[in-house]
Amino acid sequence: MEKILIINGPNLNLLGKREPEIYGKTSFEAFFEVLKARFPEVGFDYFQSNHEGSLIDKLQEADGRYLGVVMNPGAYAHTSIAIADCIRAIGVPVVEVHISDISQREAYRRHSFTAEACRRCISGQGLEGYALGVREILGV
Repeated sequence: MEKILIINGPNLNLLGKREPEIYGKTSFEAFFEVLKARFPEVGFDYFQSNHEGSLIDKLQEADGRYLGVVMNPGAYAHTSIAIADCIRAIGVPVVEVHISDISQREAYRRHSFTAEACRRCISGQGLEGYALGVREILGV
């Protein structure tokens, strides 16, 4: 069974509560069950952290263990050269996901350092962006 790791960064543990007009009313945990049901041929692991170093550690651990990583780095997309460097250093492909369309958000959110290191960036597709990221990794 192919394995894919889903990584969520800071404040994504608050999905469903945090600014529902932007991020929706569904928790990630609820959506994760839907995602697993849609891709029964994939073994998923999920990790969320509000800490940059923990996200880097998890990305490094993914190298050689997963077919790919679907990652929503949250606000670290706009600030973390360290996460971008880690993505470049590992051999596993990473697809970046943003629930909202970062190109239409505040000026400071429009550039993603981490996306530059990823295979692809999916932005503005809501939670469906995670499924699109899985499809990208699976090549379907």
